[in-house]
Amino acid sequence: MAENETEKPTKPLSIYDILAILIEQLAAVAWQKMGLQPDSVTGKIEPDLAEAKVAIDVTASMVQQLESQLDEDDKRRLHSLLRDLRINYVQKSQAGSA
Repeated sequence: MAENETEKPTKPLSIYDILAILIEQLAAVAWQKMGLQPDSVTGKIEPDLAEAKVAIDVTASMVQQLESQLDEDDKRRLHSLLRDLRINYVQKSQAGSA
């Protein structure tokens, strides 16, 4: 086995590392639930705007908790992600009611 395949992290993940991972995962779920990406399990587009809203709201809450640990570039990136999620959610919600 190659040496780089057996390397282990030099320190345990912090709660901030875990939050960053969860934010990315929840954002991916939000895109799927808005019907903008196929479901990662079924491969089908299966919109559920109520679940998308929960994913976006929880993502926003996690970003707020993580924000104090981020540099300006990462803050901008996460705020941009939230903005894009929210804009797409509003557009999908309006399209569904039209």
